[in-house]
Amino acid sequence: MSSTEIEGSPGTSMHGVTGREPVLAFSVASPMVPTDKTAHFDLPVDSEHKAKKFKLFSFANPHMRTFHLSWISFFTCFVSTFAAAPLVPIIRDNLNLTKGDIGNAGVASVSGSIFSRLVMGAVCDLLGPRYGCAFLVMMTAPTVFCMSFVSSAGGYVAVRFMIGFSLATFVSCQYWMSTMFNSQIIGLVNGTAAGWGNMGGGATQLLMPLLFEIIKSAGATPFTAWRIAFFIPGWLHIIMGLLVLTLGQDLPDGNLSTLQKKGEVAKDKFGKLHTAGVIAATFGMANLVARPFGGFASDYMARHFGMRGRLWTLWTLQTMGGVFCILLGRATSLPVAIAHMIIFSIGAQAACGATFGVVPFISRRSLGIISGLTGAGGNFGSGLTQLLFFTNAKHSTGTGLSYMGIMIVACTLPVAAIHFPQWGSMFFPPSKGVVEEHYYIKEYTEEEREKNMHLGNIKFAENSRSERGGNRVGSEATPPHA
Repeated sequence: MSSTEIEGSPGTSMHGVTGREPVLAFSVASPMVPTDKTAHFDLPVDSEHKAKKFKLFSFANPHMRTFHLSWISFFTCFVSTFAAAPLVPIIRDNLNLTKGDIGNAGVASVSGSIFSRLVMGAVCDLLGPRYGCAFLVMMTAPTVFCMSFVSSAGGYVAVRFMIGFSLATFVSCQYWMSTMFNSQIIGLVNGTAAGWGNMGGGATQLLMPLLFEIIKSAGATPFTAWRIAFFIPGWLHIIMGLLVLTLGQDLPDGNLSTLQKKGEVAKDKFGKLHTAGVIAATFGMANLVARPFGGFASDYMARHFGMRGRLWTLWTLQTMGGVFCILLGRATSLPVAIAHMIIFSIGAQAACGATFGVVPFISRRSLGIISGLTGAGGNFGSGLTQLLFFTNAKHSTGTGLSYMGIMIVACTLPVAAIHFPQWGSMFFPPSKGVVEEHYYIKEYTEEEREKNMHLGNIKFAENSRSERGGNRVGSEATPPHA
């Protein structure tokens, strides 16, 4: 919908406003936040026009349309990034790959997105998530097509590295959801969008072997069939990029560039394959419910215990994932290993959903940068563990998994040190006399406040009081809106 369809004051922040959609099978609401009844949306919205309801099976514009465009784009990038993995036995024989080559390609596929995720955060802040998502998806399409023409191990590693850049759509995905949905349901929304997108890593384990078999049965040789199969994810990139450009919208009030020109948004400056695939797919496909569950659990705990509940949820889920990763490495039978892998997967992916139940509250003004750093950090950790534990013969796969689990548990401990002065931390209460407005207004200088650039942050602070938890919502006085 265009900005002219909305009466009253539009949202003043590129980091938030919200949406419309008809009631369908799955609906989650945040009733504790006041509704802006002057805004013409199908869904009730808060003062930033962020949706207070999440209706999963709706395609109404702009909110649920944005949700579906976002996760499907991310899903497409996951499919292409890991499309080579289920076909490695064929590709290995065709290109004469060694174990080291295969390991290096695995590291490369996730390393490429470390830099691109950092850049994507800035792109979202400056140009908006629509351009960031669409341009990246279409710019990486040629690299997916290039996989069909690889003729050496070096080329194979290089192309997988470049395809990995597309995983920065994770940042635009999480950023986009944070601009459209209210803080009380953002954990569930972010978790669902990321989880369904990550599910592409599991879907590709089924899709690529199926395409390979279909193409081979049509008369192609195995060494030709795997190359032709890569044209499918390549075309998906182009199609999704065009759909995002034509159907997407940065904010509920309109696109970022249009609102900036109108002065309504402040502008910042700066066979065996099949069997193996089914087993491997169980890890990725767990995203269907695991990430949304992590986001939902974060939202649920926040309603009762505030931000401290979100932090405890994150620590619990990620620690559980780490413990079962250790047990997976020590498993001595296939059924036990699969059971531990599924529980590890659920814990790890639910923790990802819970992480993005916290991220939107760290900095409203720099949401893109924070999301980019968080996403890049995840990929850096993925590449690091692959390099340390799985690329040479020093450790067996089981030992590597156990070490990785230990690292997960250890890296989760610092969550206890996260302290929001207005809400507290896992073990300590909030700082005395500090409320939401104090925290978020500090993101602007006195000069910027005189220009009213901070008004969006004031609205966000008001809508974030639910993070106090339980009976503390609305129990403390807040500073005047000056």
